[in-house]
Amino acid sequence: MSNGSRIEWTDATWNPTTGCDRVSAGCDNCYALTLAKRLKAMGLAKYQNDGDPRTSGPGFALTLHEETLAAPYGWRSRRLVFVDSMSDLFHPGVPLDFIRRVFDVMADTPRHTYQILTKRSKRLASLAPCLDWPPNVWMGVSVENDRYTFRVDHLREVKAAVRFVSAEPLLGPLPSLDLSSIQWLIAGGESGHNARPMNEAWVRGLRDRCRAEGVAFFFKQWGGRTPKAGGRELDGAFHDEMPALREGV
Repeated sequence: MSNGSRIEWTDATWNPTTGCDRVSAGCDNCYALTLAKRLKAMGLAKYQNDGDPRTSGPGFALTLHEETLAAPYGWRSRRLVFVDSMSDLFHPGVPLDFIRRVFDVMADTPRHTYQILTKRSKRLASLAPCLDWPPNVWMGVSVENDRYTFRVDHLREVKAAVRFVSAEPLLGPLPSLDLSSIQWLIAGGESGHNARPMNEAWVRGLRDRCRAEGVAFFFKQWGGRTPKAGGRELDGAFHDEMPALREGV
């Protein structure tokens, strides 16, 4: 578990799995692949299977971490927790039984709020009826360009307390995006050596639609060579809206 996450919209990260592989254009400059290689070189035991390309394509080996499952029980203070920042819980290599065990831990620790994000929206929709969805679990999908707005249709089938969209890295406008039954949208530009630029009009369009439809809007970054290179202001203001947390959290 990582305390004090640098991700602006969460407090901490929890990785019961690590590893993933490419499914769409948003994965081309994956931060997790770069970080996993660095952590492996540093000798971190959890990442010794990671950082190696899979034969199926760009990515790094999926690993289940049984020893990490119980970690949230030891966190006394309430926090927002991003689940699998270094992986995808709905990757086809993660068995349903393991996903259920992750959900059991989240249900058993209601003082925390958990944020899950996936690009595997079809598998999410197919498995969602097999899972119990506690009120402290938020579920999101990544949408990097208009080709992948169908992921939001799959998300709408999920009975999560909060459904959200991560438009990061935002690689194009999203005219087909339907925000009905969505409570939160995160937008952000790509970062890293090969970062692709983000058009201001794309971000403004999302902000204005969120305002019109009552969806919380969070602008994470413009991106660039480093995540903070372009700053976080949009039209001279920060946009840090979040869905309403449950009472007492």
